[in-house]
Amino acid sequence: MRSDSLAAGSVLPLAPGEVEIISGDPATGMLLLCDHASNAMPPELNSLGLPPEQLERHIAYDIGAAELTRAMAHATGAPALLTNFSRLLIDPNRGLDDPTLVMRLSDGAIVPGNARIDEAGIAARVAKYYAPYDAAIDDAIETAIATGHLPAIVSIHSFTPFWKAVARPWHVGVLWDHEGALAQALIAALQAEGDLVVGDNEPYNGGLPGDTIDRHATRRGLPDALIEVRQDLIASPETARAWGLRLARIVPPVVAALRDGAS
Repeated sequence: MRSDSLAAGSVLPLAPGEVEIISGDPATGMLLLCDHASNAMPPELNSLGLPPEQLERHIAYDIGAAELTRAMAHATGAPALLTNFSRLLIDPNRGLDDPTLVMRLSDGAIVPGNARIDEAGIAARVAKYYAPYDAAIDDAIETAIATGHLPAIVSIHSFTPFWKAVARPWHVGVLWDHEGALAQALIAALQAEGDLVVGDNEPYNGGLPGDTIDRHATRRGLPDALIEVRQDLIASPETARAWGLRLARIVPPVVAALRDGAS
């Protein structure tokens, strides 16, 4: 089941597993995705046995990414899709054969509700959470193509300021699994801002077979980029929205230039 957003900053109540859809104009040439938008858990799973403070960590969702994506979508008029379940249930940014699809241990936290999950349990989560989001992405892409607008897939994530006690210097990174023109042009545009430390395939390498970009962009030959913003920069709704507006200013001209160059 899917549900459309209301005005900026307000969304219809969604149950975990429903997809948050922000309607937009395919003519913008973009489809925005937020794979780890929510830390929502269905009540019957009792938070997978985790205390509340663990669900506020990055292991449960990408802090700030949802509010950033909503602000960017409303400012640009681009369609957007956001998950409404915690990545601890199942990670939609993984292939179905990926061993980290359902995490039993995540950044030092044991996940009791995942410890003994079997293949049938994983299949049930795929059907309830993973598959509806995957299908919504397919539908949005096919809708855009049917209207004559090949969409650039722009996926929004966030990353922790430290990893294993080592500070991460980047304010924002652009990830890619092939040296596509969109990712490289976005890196250049972000660097041109003058006040940003920009990661080129940092803080992670973007090549992950079966992830969202691979399934929906790479295999179709669509332009793509995964944008990672450091979580401390978007930890409040206000700062997340400010970054959403900043990216709404930076990204569309890059997408338009790529489209115009291709035509």
